[in-house]
Amino acid sequence: MANFNVHIGVAASSTTIVATLGVSLHFMDLQHTPWLIFLGIVGGMLPDIDAVNSRPVRLLFTVLALLSATAVLSTVKQYYGQSPYLLLLGGFVYWFTRYLVRVAIRRLTVHRGIFHSILALLFFSFAITCISFYLLNQNTIYAWLNGFFLGFGFFVHLLLDEMYSVDLANRRIKKSFGTALKLFNYKNISSSILMTILTVLLYWFSPPVFPLFTLSERIFASLIF
Repeated sequence: MANFNVHIGVAASSTTIVATLGVSLHFMDLQHTPWLIFLGIVGGMLPDIDAVNSRPVRLLFTVLALLSATAVLSTVKQYYGQSPYLLLLGGFVYWFTRYLVRVAIRRLTVHRGIFHSILALLFFSFAITCISFYLLNQNTIYAWLNGFFLGFGFFVHLLLDEMYSVDLANRRIKKSFGTALKLFNYKNISSSILMTILTVLLYWFSPPVFPLFTLSERIFASLIF
């Protein structure tokens, strides 16, 4: 499998290329590209979220904890204003995500299990889309762009791990082949069923996709004119 530096480097470069293309086609503002690239990098780390004892994954959980605390505080602040309890709430959300969620994943999952799958890609993509739309108050197009870039970085990670399972020099397939880029966790059907249910629910509550037709029309118009 590819190491941490390779995953970060390829995720950053590939999402930068896609973001640059989006800006050049005039359907994405330049000011949003750093955030979208950042989400692509986070997505490039997410499949290894179950390798909880590694230093890169501890860094990933720190980032996820900060994002979770920011999202919750942004939502609560709209209703309660500058409450002195907001700091305590943010600290609790950070602690809960950084430590309790990490412990739960360590006990309930195995490496290259459910999180190394297309199903997990869809789950996280729909999740960040809903968070962006409902909690961060972003419009529909940018909420879906957030989901796309996170999912794109996620897919790059899976593809890299699968590519590293092929030894071209010795012309052989390693035992790890097929464990990275898979539709779902074939060895644990119950976890796959649970994630499927959660993914469907997230898609159900995601913002309407119809405004994306306007986005596709803008891309088509940019290519023609």
